[in-house]
Amino acid sequence: MALFSDDLLAAAEALLDRCRGAGRRIATAESCTGGLVSGLLTEVPGSSDVVGRAFITYSNEAKRDLLGVDAGTLETYGAVSRETALEMAAGALARSGRDADLAVAVTGVAGPGGGSPDKPVGTVWFAAVRDCEPGVAEVRRFPGDRGAVRLATVAHALGMLGTLLGEEGA
Repeated sequence: MALFSDDLLAAAEALLDRCRGAGRRIATAESCTGGLVSGLLTEVPGSSDVVGRAFITYSNEAKRDLLGVDAGTLETYGAVSRETALEMAAGALARSGRDADLAVAVTGVAGPGGGSPDKPVGTVWFAAVRDCEPGVAEVRRFPGDRGAVRLATVAHALGMLGTLLGEEGA
């Protein structure tokens, strides 16, 4: 039984090939996906030459301890926020050392519970960073059940990494 669709696997393989061509390595920092982004990437044989580190930081404590997300950021903005996503991505890159020079972070509300009026179920913040450059962040609201939100998040995270690569490895 395949864990991921053929389309997602093809997208992951293409991203990994582009990273190889550009000499880039990836780190992931995941909350609401619980490791699905890194799981998809490592589903592709030979991914170990591109995937350097993967952090699953489901709890706020894990975000603080493993990625260095500031407690004040979590208290002020919440776990599902632009600020937290950016700190997660920067922390993943910083704590990966030479294992990565690209990082993507995801933090959101997959449901079915946990939503609020300003952060309804399906809200996911993404951040991506390259080298020591400022990161980019964006929010998406995905429809569907928990599984649909998580898989849409995985697909969007891959797209952000591809955008971060730009023309490199194209």
